[in-house]
Amino acid sequence: MDYVFSAASQALLNSGQLSQVTTAAGQVLPLLRNPETGQFVEMAKSVISNGSALSPLMAANPLNAALGAGEMYQNNRGFKAVLGELGNIQSSLGVLQASTAFIGVGVAATAVLAGVNLWQTLKLKKEVQQLKIEVKEGFIDLKQALRDQGIEIIQHIDKVAQDIEFKQHRLEYVKAYARFAEAVNLIKVAASIEDLTARNIEFSNARQTLGESLAIYNSPHLLSSASAPGKLRRYECAWAIEQTICLTYQLQNELNAFQSSLLHLQQKIKQDSIKVIQACETEAELDFIFPEMTHIYYHDLAALKALQNQIEWMIALPANELKLLESADFPVESNEEAQIEAATIVEPPEFKLYQELQEKSHYTSLKDQLLFLMQPELRKEYEKYVIQQAKNSGFQTLNTTNLKQASHLTIANLYRYLTRQ
Repeated sequence: MDYVFSAASQALLNSGQLSQVTTAAGQVLPLLRNPETGQFVEMAKSVISNGSALSPLMAANPLNAALGAGEMYQNNRGFKAVLGELGNIQSSLGVLQASTAFIGVGVAATAVLAGVNLWQTLKLKKEVQQLKIEVKEGFIDLKQALRDQGIEIIQHIDKVAQDIEFKQHRLEYVKAYARFAEAVNLIKVAASIEDLTARNIEFSNARQTLGESLAIYNSPHLLSSASAPGKLRRYECAWAIEQTICLTYQLQNELNAFQSSLLHLQQKIKQDSIKVIQACETEAELDFIFPEMTHIYYHDLAALKALQNQIEWMIALPANELKLLESADFPVESNEEAQIEAATIVEPPEFKLYQELQEKSHYTSLKDQLLFLMQPELRKEYEKYVIQQAKNSGFQTLNTTNLKQASHLTIANLYRYLTRQ
């Protein structure tokens, strides 16, 4: 993950007049400071992850969230930054939930899944944020939003809408979103309360309401009969709720609880992702989940990890350093070019990556490669197997050193070749 600073600050950084803050473990943070005065002078303007601008599907932007953590009680700027990210999560939830009305229940209609794939979902999320599409009861009007996708898409939306089982699911989702919306309002009210005790009571009430919403999204009844794409979207809704719970701890300036909740969420995303991959039964389903889960790994999980690193660093700061951070007056600049670029959602690079991997691999190996992202220990098991088989067959180049440097593609293909699967 690379952080992008203003041109002037970048020049000062290159000349050694500014330095980028790092954690004790050497992880870089999106902060620049003057090494002579110790003053914090700039927060990064943007983030590059895996070669493209950071664009989480449902997670908060770590830059805005970190800004809030440093200024929470000094002025309203910190609250506004975090509440703004809460609004982004709410936009994401409306789109992700609406897509369940497209995927439906049971075996997904794989021929039309592209209608709500990663790229389309990011575009819909942007339109909701720009108020071009309205969210009602946690759903958007898919027929209106996807009107340019062709008659087959519209017919499929109508077909899912008539499905008895999905109608039952929809009622549950409407209830869950209503609880979420109620919690969001409680959070906003809490942020405006000056009395600390009363404020904390309202945040606790909001978390309880979010927990009720989360319980519905995590209901086995809503997950058991869903296809792999359906499970993924249902899990994504739950992850968005959990991130909202995380943000309530940040708004209370409870950094230890915030850090712990972020760690739990990352673990939950990986565990749920493994379930989705294991539930994948066809190449068409893999075509849908592979780019999206790769994006989640390089963007959402990366954003959460970056934020966790920042909070852990803040917790360890001496009191005098924390005061410097809290008093920092980071400049807010208008960047019209960046705003125009952000308004245009180009095809995510994960699609091209998937196409390249398809040419060099096959269905089972591709599932393995996806599992390696979420379950690194599985790759180690595959490496051990390949090394043992290589010794038995006299392949001296397939040793521990070379395999550790090999790509996920190479390890998965070697393993499947040796097991003939």
